[in-house]
Parts: sequence; structure tokens; C-alpha cells
Amino acid sequence: MEILIRGNKLEVTDSMKSYVKEKLSKLDKYLVDQTAKATVLVKIHNYLQKVEVTIPLKTLILRAEEEQEDFYAAVDLVINKLERQIRKNKSKLQKREKVKNKEFNLDDLIPIEESDEVVKHKKIDVKPMSGEEALLQMQLLGHDFFVYKDSDTNAMCVLYKRKDGGYGIIESE
Repeated sequence: MEILIRGNKLEVTDSMKSYVKEKLSKLDKYLVDQTAKATVLVKIHNYLQKVEVTIPLKTLILRAEEEQEDFYAAVDLVINKLERQIRKNKSKLQKREKVKNKEFNLDDLIPIEESDEVVKHKKIDVKPMSGEEALLQMQLLGHDFFVYKDSDTNAMCVLYKRKDGGYGIIESE
């Protein structure tokens, strides 16, 4: 696994880099795709050190973050979170790695024009999956909504978390 370590408001030392690489190497045994790239961001927020780890895979994104007074404790907690995510969803992850990815043409979508109200513009790779897989992916990312292409109907869908705690799906025609 390729590891990119960046610091925000602090300089990442060689000992910090080696510690992160050692801990992230534990995750290699779970990953089928050994060419994965892990991005580690270390920040200082008041007196706490925040460690964010993102590992984009072919079919999902593993992400965890943790804040602690001690950098090494934060790294340990982040790795534990990532291991729990992987173990919890191991069978689903293995199925997804075996399934051949279907291509989706983003040229069919109409681009939005930026105005004063658009704060952020982001392009995403929309992948075919079931509603259950989209829910899993949304929970792994920690987001309130998730855009995906339904693998059965080929319709664009938005899965979102409702205020009452349930989930809803908006499906295009």
C-alpha cells in the first residue's frame, strides 16, 4: 500500500511517518488490492492532534479520523476504527472486489452552471450498486446522503438519512 502523509500546521517527523507506515501495514492483510493509496492527514486543533486516514478502493472508501492529545494514541485509535470497518464488512468487501465494475458514462449528465450560491463543486465517480450497498458505503463515509446508480434499474439514485432516523431513496426516471 502506498502511503502519503501530510501535516497541517505541523511538520511530520520521520519517526511519525515510520509509526504510521508500520500501523497501516497491518491493514494489508485485509486488502485484496495491494496498489491502494492511503492518505494520512495530521492536524493540530487547539491542544489536540487529529489524524485522518482515507483509503479509496475500487468499490468503496475506507475513512476514519480521531483526535487525541498524543499523536501515537490517535494513530492507534484510527487504525482500530479502520480494522473494525473492514472486519464488519469483510464478506461484502470480498464480494465487491470479485464483481467486475460496470462502466457509467457521465457525459449523459447535464453540467450545472456555477453561480454565487454554489459554494463547492465536486465530481464523483458514480458506481452501480444495490441500495443496501449504497447504505453501507454512506455509513462508512459518515455522510447524510449518497449518490449511486442502481444496479437493477440503471437509474440514478440518492440515498439520504431522514430526520426521523430512517433512510429514503430518490430515484430518477
